[in-house]
Amino acid sequence: QVQLVESGGGLVQAGGSLRLSCAASGRTFTRYAMGWFRQAPGKEREFVAAMRWSTGSTYYADSVKGRFTIARDNAKNTVSLQMNSLKLEDTAVYFCAAASRLVSTLLFSGSYDYWGQGTQVTVSS
Repeated sequence: QVQLVESGGGLVQAGGSLRLSCAASGRTFTRYAMGWFRQAPGKEREFVAAMRWSTGSTYYADSVKGRFTIARDNAKNTVSLQMNSLKLEDTAVYFCAAASRLVSTLLFSGSYDYWGQGTQVTVSS
């Protein structure tokens, strides 16, 4: 079994920064891609950012482009999401996800096989 554990969420003022981290443990799996999604109260889960592991190619939702950065730490086997210039509308539970198979798109939750439990990010005014 694969476990993904997110950390780094919390409360921050608008304009501030947070850095989320996701660590994988358990059964070894082929990591084709890692992604971050978020879900705000009353809304559907939405794509935030993703990275194809072999190439390092990154993808971002338009709403976070230029403010968020997805990165990997090969030594620690983790993926992070640096969030800058946070806005009230960034408030959500953020989920880390892993794709263990080659998929054509990383923007949909169905492309991912493993999910973390989520970490709350709250942006206050």
